[in-house]
Amino acid sequence: MVENPPRIRIHAENGYLLVRDGLALTFFMRHSHAKISQGVHRSLEAYLRAVGPSALTLYADEDGDHQSLDGAGWVRVHGTMQHPRMAMVDLSGAGNNQQSYRVIYRGRFLEGPSLKNKPGAVSAISFWLPTEYLEGHGPERVRELAMELASPLPFCTGYAGLSLNCATKLEHMQGDTPKLRFRYPGMDVPDMSWVSLHIGTQVRGPSWLTFLGQPVLGELGGVSGLRAQLRHPETTVQEMEGDRAVVCLGPWPEAGDTEQGNVLPAYRELARVLEPWLYHEPQLHTVQSMEDTRRWERRFLD
Repeated sequence: MVENPPRIRIHAENGYLLVRDGLALTFFMRHSHAKISQGVHRSLEAYLRAVGPSALTLYADEDGDHQSLDGAGWVRVHGTMQHPRMAMVDLSGAGNNQQSYRVIYRGRFLEGPSLKNKPGAVSAISFWLPTEYLEGHGPERVRELAMELASPLPFCTGYAGLSLNCATKLEHMQGDTPKLRFRYPGMDVPDMSWVSLHIGTQVRGPSWLTFLGQPVLGELGGVSGLRAQLRHPETTVQEMEGDRAVVCLGPWPEAGDTEQGNVLPAYRELARVLEPWLYHEPQLHTVQSMEDTRRWERRFLD
C-alpha cells in the first residue's frame, strides 16, 4: 500500500470548503446527448448504487441556483436527462459532503449552431468521490466502479484518479493554493465543463486509470501496440469492448510530491507515449500565465 493521499482542506473565511482532496472519474464523448443519454443514465445509476442515495442532496436549476434533490428534484433531473437534444446536470452533496460527491454532465447538441465555431466540443460526464471512499473501500473497488461507469459510455478518452476538487477555479485563489497542482502532479485540477468544449479526441493527461478509445487507441497500434510501449512493472493495459482500453498505473492512485522527489515514473512514461495526443489549454480562457499553464500540462514531460 502506498502512502495515503495528502489531506487538503482549504476553507473560505465563512467556513465554506473551497478545495479538498478527492477523486475525479471523467469521460469525454464525441457524441451528442441524444445518442448517449441512455448510457449516461446507466452510469449515473451505477454511481448512486455505489455511494448511496444520501450522498447527493442538491441539484442546480436553470439559473444555477441549488435546489433540494428530493423526490420532486429527481423528477426534474430525469426530465432534463430526457431532453431530445441537450442536458446540463449538476448534482452535489451538502453539509459535511461539500466537494465530496458530485456529478457534472454536459450533454451537448454537437450539430447545433452554437457550437459551429467549437470543433473540439464533446459531451462529458464527471463523477467525484472523497478520498475517504478510496480508503474505506480500497482501490480495487474504485477501479471496479470506474469500469462500471465507463462500460456504457462511448468515450474517446477518460480518466480516474486523485484530484483537487474545487468549488471555484484553483488559479483564481489567493496565496500558495494554486501551487498545489505543481507539488502534487498526480492530482488533477478538474475543469470539465470548459475542457469539454475544446478537448475533442485529445487526452487530458495521464492518470491512475487512463481510458482510451478511438481514434487515439488505434493510432497507438491498438492494445498490443500500447502495451509494447509501456515498460513500468506496475503498469497494466486492459482491453475493453468496443475497441477501447484502460491503462492502470499501479495498484493505488498516487499524488506524487515534487518536494519529496516523488515524480511518479509510471505517469511520466505514459505521458511520453501519449504526448502527441495530449490536450493543451487554449490561451483565451486561462487566468494564470500561459507559462504556468504549459508548465502544468508538461509536468510529466519536462
